[in-house]
Amino acid sequence: MPFPPSPWHLTGDMVVSLWRVPADDLPPWPLPRGVRPWIVRRRATLLTFWVDYRPGGVLAYREFLIALAVRHGRRLAGSTVAAWVDDERSLAGGRALWGIPKEQGVIALSADGRGSRGELTADGIPPVRVTYRDMLRLPFRLPARAHLVQQLPDGTQCRVPMRISGRPALGRSRVTTGAEAPPLSFLSRHQPFLSLAVRDFRGTVGR
Repeated sequence: MPFPPSPWHLTGDMVVSLWRVPADDLPPWPLPRGVRPWIVRRRATLLTFWVDYRPGGVLAYREFLIALAVRHGRRLAGSTVAAWVDDERSLAGGRALWGIPKEQGVIALSADGRGSRGELTADGIPPVRVTYRDMLRLPFRLPARAHLVQQLPDGTQCRVPMRISGRPALGRSRVTTGAEAPPLSFLSRHQPFLSLAVRDFRGTVGR
């Protein structure tokens, strides 16, 4: 399936949640060589992303992604450990360009003036649902930079830079999985430490 070359310039809306989860409660996700989870007081740090990529970027699709905070040498980074998209080009490109383990799913996202809802259905997992509600909208655009450490299909390690700028709002979210079944049941057993929406974002993935 043809896909755009790196970098990808993307735009849309997203809901991001920060989680602090006991390390023993997480699935045994594989990580690139030399990368280890960032554990503080026996808890790992995760980020979940519900993203509606809109027309105006190189691709338009929807995604649910889980990134684990990791140590890569002396640096703190992220590593995508699970992801689902509803677009074949995004799936093929994410895997081939950056080693992001994308899977095919059906993702429904809807929004009103103060919040949003989402649902993921995919083979091998129970349905995953999110509800989000704004608590405080911030009157500025927020820029951010990060990078992922991934492993390409040929075993090569890949560093993926990411840049984003958007209109943030602090809020509350809740994720349920619809069944206490692995590998995502930990999302129902815990609550996000922090959630925010980033609307009208413009971002770049890759170099």
